Amino acid sequence: MAVHRALRVTLVACAGFYVCRYALHDDTMATYALFAAVATGVLSQLGGGPEDRARTLLAVLPGAYLLVTTGTLLAVRAWSAALGMLVVGFAVAYGSVGGPRLVGLANGLQLFYILPCFPPYQPGALPSRLAGVSIGLVLLAGAELALWPERTPVRYQDRLARATETVARLADSAADACTAPRASAGATDLDDPGPGPATATGPAGRDPTGPATATGRDPTHPAAQAAGPGRSAGASGPLAASRAAVDGLRPSRVPVLERPASAGAADRALTHAAAALRYTRTQLARVVTLGAGAPTPETAVLLRATARALREAAPAVRAHAPAPDPAPVQEAITDFETARAEPAQEPWPATPQAAEARLRLGCIALDAAEGARFLLIAVRISRHAPVPPDPHPGDRWRSPFWYAHLPTRTLWWRRFRGHLTPRSVYFQNALRIAAALAAARLVAGALDLAHGFWALLATLTLMRTCAADTRTTLRPALTGTLLGALATVPLLLAVGERPAVYAAVLPVAMLVAFTAGPLLGLAWGQGLFTVVVAMIFTQLAPSDWRLAETRLIDVVTGAAVGTLAGLCAWPRGGGSELRRSVADLLRDSALALQETVAVVTGTTTGTGALRRAQHTLTFAEASYAQFQTERHDQAMDGPNWQAALLACQHTTRGAEQLLTRCPPGSLAPWPRTVERLERDAALVAGAFQQQSHGLRRRRRPGRTELRLAETEEVLLGERTLAAGPPADPLLLTATDLSVWLSGLLDDLAAVSPPGAAPAPEPAPAPGRTP
Repeated sequence: MAVHRALRVTLVACAGFYVCRYALHDDTMATYALFAAVATGVLSQLGGGPEDRARTLLAVLPGAYLLVTTGTLLAVRAWSAALGMLVVGFAVAYGSVGGPRLVGLANGLQLFYILPCFPPYQPGALPSRLAGVSIGLVLLAGAELALWPERTPVRYQDRLARATETVARLADSAADACTAPRASAGATDLDDPGPGPATATGPAGRDPTGPATATGRDPTHPAAQAAGPGRSAGASGPLAASRAAVDGLRPSRVPVLERPASAGAADRALTHAAAALRYTRTQLARVVTLGAGAPTPETAVLLRATARALREAAPAVRAHAPAPDPAPVQEAITDFETARAEPAQEPWPATPQAAEARLRLGCIALDAAEGARFLLIAVRISRHAPVPPDPHPGDRWRSPFWYAHLPTRTLWWRRFRGHLTPRSVYFQNALRIAAALAAARLVAGALDLAHGFWALLATLTLMRTCAADTRTTLRPALTGTLLGALATVPLLLAVGERPAVYAAVLPVAMLVAFTAGPLLGLAWGQGLFTVVVAMIFTQLAPSDWRLAETRLIDVVTGAAVGTLAGLCAWPRGGGSELRRSVADLLRDSALALQETVAVVTGTTTGTGALRRAQHTLTFAEASYAQFQTERHDQAMDGPNWQAALLACQHTTRGAEQLLTRCPPGSLAPWPRTVERLERDAALVAGAFQQQSHGLRRRRRPGRTELRLAETEEVLLGERTLAAGPPADPLLLTATDLSVWLSGLLDDLAAVSPPGAAPAPEPAPAPGRTP
């Protein structure tokens, strides 16, 4: 693939350059035709299949025209060019908040301003510049379709559909588990023994997407065994398969350019569908691992409906079937709620423990069904199919699908406005790169660098999101540039001013340079590109061996500016912001779960805590995505970041479903129940707050400090242990809330696992950025 891409760019760049230079005798047009192809073919990343890539290149044309025109007009003074670079650099880099397609194009778009913002100031050359850009982009778009077109990557919709089918099989296993008593207990793939005490996914291979059991304990724990026998023997396959399939939807497992991360409703819906599927899978795994004392046929019926809903959603995600209808699963949910409110039709369990298990199992199955219903609605939105009217228009707190009812321009505006804060890694990255490029432009003007464009190109390509990564790129980049310059000197001395020789050798050198960079590393790419640019500029104007010296000075200057900018602006990159944003998220999640309980119990009308938690979640997820791309010291990683994010995701998703299903104030007539639930919510919120405080103190709190065990004992002791059915069906809402709170403790336990002792923050190594 790298060779084919290098061939396409080489053929397009050379064809545009030769035609404009030797047939049309327009050096300016030739320069811009070549660099337009290099900017979008080498410095940019294009996603999708050949048709998508070609459409993206053609869509870039208006933006490229604007940037070239702006750079041409502002090149009149060094200070105006630098000021324009600051504005353009920030705008283009901040545009990455709009989705992965803009992320991939950012470096290439920057180049369309950088090249014309340097002397000579020639507004009259603007038509030739725009014509060259047009030639380069149109030729490259045609090459994407005709010359070794790349295979279309696996779409996110296909990944989501496969995961949905796998979770549907887990739903069948969960229904089977509720049809007949289980005979044996044992570890499951949610908490199976691993090679070590703690891994990146939790203790002993524990899956952070769901707890070990519905009681929050290992299935072999005596208290967990007292609740009943374990899972059915045939469930291990669906459990493991569904976990692997859902894990495949993590952003870290999906190529950057294929992630549904834009601000549009369709991409938001796909992300929402994946979150709903993850939540559903967690609840189904709890059903499988929960030991019920007797068969629960009404729960099995609901789980069968959940499986059918998931199977209907899978082909619809791929657009191979009509948009799914959520009405059948909604009807099954209504029937189940009616059935569990009138339990006299079935014999009530003889012991309080069995009665509790039955109620708990029903609550978890109901959560799974609600998750499947949310998934169906999200799939309909992604297919642009009609959705039910928003029952609470404009209220994001109680409307999970608020984005489906807003114009696209409003969604984009909210995305850009929401991240316009120093707490956003998108804002930090944009400001860092804009300041570095503007400073490099000022330095290039002050030093009167002959080819200052190369200095800004070095700054652009060598800077990373954290200072440590930027330093890592310096040695190979500077070494490669030095060796390339040393190789260029004898070439220029031997060949002299013979453009025909350079023209004949340029395609081969360009192909080798564009192939070696991705395959052999940065040093090879920088060294060979130094030789290539020497061959290009020697054909445009007479040059001597000092051209190699100029290239080396410019690259060193740009690298120095980029390094200083990285040290001055958020040098730790996503790691520092991740700790802060996750601490804020845990705090806001604690407030959100307390508010949810208060709304359902009727003690408050809501203060927007859930909305704040959802907003903080977007910052934490963005920080985590950047953190995964950076080099970092394993000893300074902190807790299980992904488990912390999942615990908070389950908080917000569960709150959304409870607020949708449970009328506000439904438990107000039972003050003792309200008092107990508020006390339980305060205990769980306290555990979240303790984890948040531990992150702020930059040390990992232990399980004893979090008091999870004590909190779990309180929840288990106060949960409904009825010897008979509830006196009023509305009291089942209390069970729903209790099971949800207990599940959140299970999720939180994976953040700081018992086997991971708190470790003090190590001192920075000598020479390492603090």
